[in-house]
Amino acid sequence: METNAYNQKLNRYVLDDQIVYTGFSSFKDAEDCANKKGGTLVEVGFKDGNDNPQITHEAGLIEKKLHYYVYAGNEYKFIHSSDPGFRKYADELQKIKSEMRQDAPDERYLANFEIENAEDPIIVIKNDHFESVTSRERSKYLKHAEVYELGVSLPKS
Repeated sequence: METNAYNQKLNRYVLDDQIVYTGFSSFKDAEDCANKKGGTLVEVGFKDGNDNPQITHEAGLIEKKLHYYVYAGNEYKFIHSSDPGFRKYADELQKIKSEMRQDAPDERYLANFEIENAEDPIIVIKNDHFESVTSRERSKYLKHAEVYELGVSLPKS
């Protein structure tokens, strides 16, 4: 079983004459895997609301040195747990949630556990307002989203 830098399972896809791995935790993680295995970095698009990968260059992940990007229209913003702004949004969401529930101070501290331990969390913002928290895998099925991930391609042997 192949894993990323956080020991999470990678997704493996067999496409025509190649095997492609996705699910890397960072650009560097994918780069290290490609170097270790003698593979090539590729951009993989999931654009049909399913888990059907296509090799693409539409999001420019390799040039931008990104490992994940979602486009679901101009009104939506998807903030991945590795994005610099994620911590700020996650902290704000926990404050709002604990105030709504009127948690005791010690319970507010424990509430952060939920977002931090969700599987590869993504915060979804619509028109600059919080909409939901989802996972990287589930983002492929939301909002007619076009999900792009950095992959490592190896020749099929």
